[in-house]
Amino acid sequence: MKNASALGAGGVGPRPQYPIESVDNALRILLLLGERSELRLTEVADYLGVASSTAHRLLAMLHYRGFIRQDGRSKTYGPGTALTGVAFSIMHNFDVRQTLRPFLEELNGETGETVHIAILDGTTVRFIDAIESPRAVRVASRLGRSMPANCTSTGKAMLAAFSTERLHQLYPDEELPGLTENSIRSRTALERELVGIRRRGYATSSEESEEGVSSVSVAFPAEHSAMRLSFNIAMPVGRVKRPELKRIAELMRGAVDRAAALLH
Repeated sequence: MKNASALGAGGVGPRPQYPIESVDNALRILLLLGERSELRLTEVADYLGVASSTAHRLLAMLHYRGFIRQDGRSKTYGPGTALTGVAFSIMHNFDVRQTLRPFLEELNGETGETVHIAILDGTTVRFIDAIESPRAVRVASRLGRSMPANCTSTGKAMLAAFSTERLHQLYPDEELPGLTENSIRSRTALERELVGIRRRGYATSSEESEEGVSSVSVAFPAEHSAMRLSFNIAMPVGRVKRPELKRIAELMRGAVDRAAALLH
C-alpha cells in the first residue's frame, strides 16, 4: 500500500499557501477510512509515508476527539461517533431523503404498504423517512425510531455487506439484544441468516422487531454512498405470502438500482 489514493494524495481544491502537514495527514487518515472499513497502524504509517510513532500520535488525537475508535481485540481503527455524527449532520443538510423520496413514493404506490428509508449506525438502524400505507390496517411509521440491526430486515440487509471479520468487530459477543421472542439473539444465527440474504439479495423479518409486523428490505450498494442505506417495506404479518414477498423484493431492487445511481 505504498501509493496514496488520488484524493488523499492530491486533494480536490487549490493547494494552500502555507500547508500544515499534521492537519493534512489527519484529514488523509479520515479520507482513507472512507475507503476502508478498518485501518491498522502499519497501514496508516505506510499510506502517509511517516514513522509508526507519528502515525500513532495522529491516530491518538483522532481517537481523543471521537473521530475514530479502536477495537480492543484486533487493535484496528474504525469510524468514531464524532465522525458518524458529522456524517448525519451533513446528510441532514444535504438531505438524501429529498433525493430518495420519489422512489419511496413509488414503492408506496406500487405495494400499498408502509415504506421506510433507514441508515446503519454501528449496530443500530435509524429510520430517517417513511410513508405510511393508505390501508386501514397498516404498520405505523417508524420515522425517527432506532432499533438493533439484528432485529430488523433493514439492519440485516445492510449487515450482509460486511465481511465476517467486520461483523465480529461489530458483535464481539455471541449473545445479541432482542426485541421479541422471534428476534435473532446469537451471532452464529445472524451469520447463518446473512448467508441467505447475500444469496437472495434481500432480507426479510417476521415479527422479529415487533409482534404482528413483517418486512422486506434491500440495501444500497456500499460504493454508491458514504452512508449505509436501505429501503424497507413493512406490512401486517397476515398479509404476507411468499410470492408477494418476492414481488416486493424485485420492485425494491429495481428502485435501489435506479436510486443508487443518483447518489454515486
